[in-house]
Amino acid sequence: MNGRVLQQKRIRRDWRAQRALALGCAMLLLALLAGLVACGDGNPSGQATGDGASASQAEATPEGTDIVIPIADITDKARFYPTTVGGTAVEVLAVKAPDGSIRTAFNTCQVCFDSGRGYYVQEGNVLVCQNCGNRFATDDVEIKTGGCNPVPIFDENKIVTENTITIPVSTLESAKDLFANWKR
Repeated sequence: MNGRVLQQKRIRRDWRAQRALALGCAMLLLALLAGLVACGDGNPSGQATGDGASASQAEATPEGTDIVIPIADITDKARFYPTTVGGTAVEVLAVKAPDGSIRTAFNTCQVCFDSGRGYYVQEGNVLVCQNCGNRFATDDVEIKTGGCNPVPIFDENKIVTENTITIPVSTLESAKDLFANWKR
């Protein structure tokens, strides 16, 4: 390979490392903020509570195991995958975006997670934060970061095959602090 190709590969690798570091720092900051504020009361169920509602709750994954999402089960209606990590309830959402791609995120809001009501239900083609009411288009899941959006699960934090998407226990553990005040 010539020097230019090697340099481009190095730049891509460095960019991925920087993105992973930034995500890790953001999650740490969110975890620290979670310890500062605790309020609200909620009932995340994976089911929308208003008109035009439809979503589904998958059977809970046993504690200490990866979440394995069958791609065939994912539609434009969000599907929620609950589990427990170290005694903390954690939930992943998966939805098929209008472009046909499957998007994954933690079912908690990047801003409202510590309120206990910072989770999403689906209304039509949007996810609605149950704390602040922010409406978030399903085609923005895993694309938009920061602000009042679902916490994305990027490609480097999951394993995608032809038939499944696996969210490893290590990824689930890294997000458990975001669910510390999450109410059932």
